[in-house]
Amino acid sequence: MNNVTEFILLGFTHNPELQKFLFVMFLITYLITLAGNLLISVIILISPVLGSPMYFFLSYLSIIDSLYSSSIAPKMIFDLISEKNTISFNGCMTQLFTEHFFAAAEIILLSVMAYDRYVAICKPLHYATIMSRPMCGFLLGVPGILGFVHGGIQVLFIAQLPFCGPNVIDHFMCDLVPLLELACTDTHTLGPLIAANSGSLCFLIFSMLVASYVIILCSLRTHSSDGRRKALSTCASHIIVVILFFVPCSYLYLRPLTSFPTDKAVTVFCTLFTPINEEVKNVIKQLWKQIMKTDDK
Repeated sequence: MNNVTEFILLGFTHNPELQKFLFVMFLITYLITLAGNLLISVIILISPVLGSPMYFFLSYLSIIDSLYSSSIAPKMIFDLISEKNTISFNGCMTQLFTEHFFAAAEIILLSVMAYDRYVAICKPLHYATIMSRPMCGFLLGVPGILGFVHGGIQVLFIAQLPFCGPNVIDHFMCDLVPLLELACTDTHTLGPLIAANSGSLCFLIFSMLVASYVIILCSLRTHSSDGRRKALSTCASHIIVVILFFVPCSYLYLRPLTSFPTDKAVTVFCTLFTPINEEVKNVIKQLWKQIMKTDDK
């Protein structure tokens, strides 16, 4: 029996001054995140010298990162200055789906980018053949399809649980653990299965990424020092993104299903303080290098 039509989000704090401070800080950070990701996409789109598959994937990673942030941040920021922080049941399910859809698509796309780096570094002579336009299109479609399936499974499990009250979520968003704690049924069996859908995805993709970069680093031993430096420079920022994205993901979903006070801070870090904006400098740097080479000719 589901008697709940809306949920009350407790948010971060009830201190008005702190709410105003967080509102300004989160709004500025969110706008910078959007601007940074938009800048990456626009530069790659308009620049013919950044037409390699690596930048093709990076532009879509920026778009997905923006959509992932936008599935959570606007509601979170608005609630900091709103008197009544509520979300309808359908709105809650929609937010749950979108956040897991885009998060799953993002981490799977990171593995696609790792494969691109593997081919470029370990099989450079066959790179153009392997990473053809149809292959890039296929690799781009996989994250979207698997992300949709992942988000759909999460909503399918949660939506069929009975919610008969209370309806207060000690969080600023709808997510698995807070909702499972409100369900009017025993979730000791179903709960770990639902969380495992996210936790196993994080663990599996992270293991694949670690394995791919171990192979890449081992193959660099046969390269010249200059070749190693170039290869490491292209992989370094991607590795940082992987680490800073998967550590919070593992913390949230590879553990017992209990809410912790640090969950809100970790979720904000994943949502707003994403390291993808570090790629802005790398894209501009690569564009500048290509322009200088063209001028020299």
